Amino acid sequence: MAATFVIAQGGGPTAVINRTLVGAVSEIRKRHPGARVLGARHGVRGIRDGDYVDLSALPEKQLDLIGRTPSAALGSTRDKPDAAYCEVILAGLKKAGADAFIYIGGNDTAGTQQILTEAAAGTMTFVHAPKTVDNDLVENDHTPGFISAGDFVAGAFLSVDLDFRALPGVYVAIVMGRHAGFLTAASAAWRIDGDSGPHLIYVPERAFSAKRFIEDVRETLDRHKRCIVAVSEGVSTADGKALVESLVPADRLERDAHGNIRLSGGDLGMAFERALADGLPGKRARVDTLGYMPRGYVGMINETDSREAFEAGAFAVEAADRGGGSVALQVENGRTVMKLVPLGNVAGKTRHMPDSFLEADTNRLSTEGLAYFERLLPRKFDVGKPFV
Repeated sequence: MAATFVIAQGGGPTAVINRTLVGAVSEIRKRHPGARVLGARHGVRGIRDGDYVDLSALPEKQLDLIGRTPSAALGSTRDKPDAAYCEVILAGLKKAGADAFIYIGGNDTAGTQQILTEAAAGTMTFVHAPKTVDNDLVENDHTPGFISAGDFVAGAFLSVDLDFRALPGVYVAIVMGRHAGFLTAASAAWRIDGDSGPHLIYVPERAFSAKRFIEDVRETLDRHKRCIVAVSEGVSTADGKALVESLVPADRLERDAHGNIRLSGGDLGMAFERALADGLPGKRARVDTLGYMPRGYVGMINETDSREAFEAGAFAVEAADRGGGSVALQVENGRTVMKLVPLGNVAGKTRHMPDSFLEADTNRLSTEGLAYFERLLPRKFDVGKPFV
């Protein structure tokens, strides 16, 4: 079929996005011997600028090593191309002689591929391969990158709960997730028992109240003598504003190129520290922002996540042969399978964590939510239950 494939990576890096790249390159070599494979540096910017890495003749040993390395080996970008930018990208693809373009990323990446598909009018094929630690792509049961990041978060909260059993107090950790709470909720996957933390989970899907937060923490301290809290960085108040907007003065708020409030800084953590100091004076409290660590930690590359990421890349090549679309990871009879779905089903859409994953009147995972996370994140460590 295609004589030239272009592959790029977009959005935040993950622990296994390179496995998707390697899966695609390996499958191209099987299906299309002699095909040229170009990796665009820094996503669509590389296509715009004609900045490519020739992956066609990369030795198998080097390719395998890249696939086992976290982050995005080709470099990434946060660019969200509009129609005009996509015309430039399309011109770059035509200049490179591309017959197919595989773009690995989230819902914005799928959106780019949809615009390009319409603009190209059948002159080349476009495939979106899924990637996101947020686990927020519709049509997917889960997404490559999420399981490895979820392992990190589950392990971190198991560890900190053991720490605060020894020296009780309040611990709050802010976890990545602008619009979906899956990664934050993964914090509960490895709890030892009903007394274990996280005791409170706050996600973007439910409105956050600072007053209720202090009440929740106080009640948890009364019950457990300590309180472990997982908070999504994207939690919002009842008026729909990101919590950081409500707690941080307007002149200190930072925004990205798209006008989104910057959530990855330390302002939200400092705001929680102030809220705890004012609401629970004298209580031992610690607030951490996990930041980028969960999404690409080399010590938590999950084997299942790695395998599925590779399979998604390989299936993306089959998808190109079938005319393009978006690769989706779905579950059938307990097994993860790759499906091809229309780009429009995924592009620009956000899959939210179901409200039923949380108990109706508390900020704790429900039986349904626990079952989902325990299926994807089976316990890695057996620990002895402390005496305290």
